[in-house]
Amino acid sequence: MTGRYRASRTRADAAPPPGALDAAVLRGGMDAALRRGLTSRRAFLGAVGAVAGAAALSGCSIPGRGGNGIVTQAEIDEYWRGRTGKGHINWANWPGYMEDDRSTLKAFTRETGISVTYKEAIQEAADWFGKIQAPLAANQSIGFDLMVVTNGIQFTELVELGYLAPLDHKRLPNFARYASEKAKRRAYDPNNVFSVPYMSGMTGIAYNTKYVKEPITSVQQLFDPKYKGRVGMMSDSQELGNFGMFALGIDPEKSTEDDWKRAGDVLRSQRDKGIVRKYYEQGYIDAVTKGDVWLTMAWSGDVYTLSSPDVKFVIPKEGGTIWSDCMMLPKTAANPVDAIRLMDWLYLPQNNAPLTEFINYVTPVPGVQDVIRQEAAKADAKDRADLERLATSPLVFPSAQEYAKLRTYRPLSNAEVPRYQKVFQTISQGA
Repeated sequence: MTGRYRASRTRADAAPPPGALDAAVLRGGMDAALRRGLTSRRAFLGAVGAVAGAAALSGCSIPGRGGNGIVTQAEIDEYWRGRTGKGHINWANWPGYMEDDRSTLKAFTRETGISVTYKEAIQEAADWFGKIQAPLAANQSIGFDLMVVTNGIQFTELVELGYLAPLDHKRLPNFARYASEKAKRRAYDPNNVFSVPYMSGMTGIAYNTKYVKEPITSVQQLFDPKYKGRVGMMSDSQELGNFGMFALGIDPEKSTEDDWKRAGDVLRSQRDKGIVRKYYEQGYIDAVTKGDVWLTMAWSGDVYTLSSPDVKFVIPKEGGTIWSDCMMLPKTAANPVDAIRLMDWLYLPQNNAPLTEFINYVTPVPGVQDVIRQEAAKADAKDRADLERLATSPLVFPSAQEYAKLRTYRPLSNAEVPRYQKVFQTISQGA
């Protein structure tokens, strides 16, 4: 449907003024090919994630969704029984989500002896699902042992259709020890039965201080007639729907179909009054930097990486969105033991830090912040400044106050998807 550029390399923000998060550009933009689809992201309400590892270790049933709605520990044990490592992993990921020289994967291979064939095979979520659905339905290999899919529509389908392998948390001790509590509380996958987060990001508002002279603190300012023709909104239905609901004080995670219709009416009114200049997939970064739009819905990583110092990023007081790209195993994986070992290895703070320094999105491993600070203390002047800014950036390490304002997308059943899309897809299409 739409795409998202990958933020990459080591950069960071200057100290933000109250209510706004500064964006600093320390490297240039990225190629438009580094996009990722939005049709498969998000949805956590706040489940019982903290007990995931303990439940697996104790042999209790772990609630999760599958064909019958529940995955028991007996079923998890049955999947993993007799499986051994083979010394290789085939990994499918999005572009721009690993260092160019693959240094993280090389470090993993040096330490474990397990080789990794890494391919940037996922360009758009719905297309990826379309490629893997038929072989998984036929219980055939998709050629990959590990893949990264965003929480949302496609992730829900993968779970409901039984296409994912249940995770053995006895094999994930680093996740249990080092993952943030946020990473363990995901309503789209209670108790991390099928997935663990790879990286996360936030959707808020970016605004250009050369043109906007007031602090931007509220979603309502996206609907203010004084910014007629200077507002950017996202074309993705889940992103757009969330901000329509935020404008009405509705928690998207708990929304009803009536709430969607009310939010749709507000968004259509905004459009019909000419307030919206354009519904963007990704081009809003250039637009807000140049002043074509003065304020716009935006992703944290894009602002952090690509915008000018004049552009600020804020999570509005009514709420912003958080999404997560998740590591998971297709049920037909040939090397699940090796793949889950890599998943767990990436939860050691010292192993996750290089990825965070490259990607600049929100890491699920809080201990990475201390690792980066330690690296900064040993670095030369230029690198020290970059690393210190990264370690203190609220775009990469959101505060508890920012986290409290973040919501995700409502998990949609297969039956609900067309009704939701009918409300929000038509807005950016002019219907």
